Amino acid sequence: MKLSFGEKIRNLREDADLNQTQLGEKTGMTQRKISYIECGKNEPSIDDIAALCTFFHVSADYLLGLPSNLPFPGSK
Repeated sequence: MKLSFGEKIRNLREDADLNQTQLGEKTGMTQRKISYIECGKNEPSIDDIAALCTFFHVSADYLLGLPSNLPFPGSK
């Protein structure tokens, strides 16, 4: 079963032994925003995605569920 964006964030947060408030403080978001992202009530902004990728050391492709072997536009 494919995990949603929010489920991936929740799993990463729990693996890091953080609560939503702590993750929010480390990424510049509120606890409520983290909660809404995790349960799918709110879509993260590009800045939110970048902050989460940077904090968790994961790619946006991973969080968005994209294959990691996609070619760049114009590449052959």
